[in-house]
Amino acid sequence: MYETIFADLTNTFSEVPMPVAALRMATALVFGAVIGLEREWRTKPAGLRTHMLISLAACIFILVAFEITALDFGSNETKRVDPLRLIEAVTAGVAFLAAGAIFTSGGTVKNLTTGASMWLAGAIGLCCGAGRIPLAVLATVLALLVLTIVTWVEKQAPLDTEEQDD
Repeated sequence: MYETIFADLTNTFSEVPMPVAALRMATALVFGAVIGLEREWRTKPAGLRTHMLISLAACIFILVAFEITALDFGSNETKRVDPLRLIEAVTAGVAFLAAGAIFTSGGTVKNLTTGASMWLAGAIGLCCGAGRIPLAVLATVLALLVLTIVTWVEKQAPLDTEEQDD
C-alpha cells in the first residue's frame, strides 16, 4: 500500500518534469508580481498578491492540462484534447475576478485598468505554464510600459476633464 502511495506522489510529472514545472510556476509568480507591484504602488484594490496568484493559477491550469493529456482515456481516435477550452476557462474565471474589482461611483467607472491588468496576469501565467517564457517576458515589459509611460502621458496632457482611470 505504501509503495502505491509513494509511486503516486513521485510519478505525477509525466509530461513536464518537476524542476521545469517549478521554474514555470516561479516565473509566473515573478511576472505576476511585477504587474502587481505597479498596481500596489498606485494603491489599487488588486495588487501584488492578487496578480501573483492569478498568474500562478493560470500557469498551473496549463501544466495540469499537459499532465491530463498524458493520461489514458482510451484510444487516440476517441480522445479529444482542446487546449482552447482551458484557455477560455481561465479567461472567464479571471474576467469574473476582474469584474469584481471594477465598480461605478457617481457615474464614473473605477479600476478598469486594474481589472485589465488582472486579466493580463492570467494570460502571462498561461504563457509561463506553456513554457513560452519569452512571450511572457515581452507581455510583462509591454504591460509595464502601458501602466507607467501611458499613465505619465495622460497626466501631462489629459484628454478630458474627468479623473483618469488608473
